[in-house]
Amino acid sequence: MVEVRLGDDDRIENAIKVFKRKVQKAGVLKDLKKKGRYMKPSEARQLKAQAARRRKRSSQRSNSRSK
Repeated sequence: MVEVRLGDDDRIENAIKVFKRKVQKAGVLKDLKKKGRYMKPSEARQLKAQAARRRKRSSQRSNSRSK
């Protein structure tokens, strides 16, 4: 859980900036987007396979460039 404590002389604008940074660093928004909707297991497998193909293709390209 992200928490920002304010002192008596702290400005709210600065507290909002600190809060946004902490939320981003904790990965809260990324997690919300990921869990935002239900994904069928078949869709998850398909996305995982596509990501693996992209990684393989990019590694093959980088290997061919270095030769």
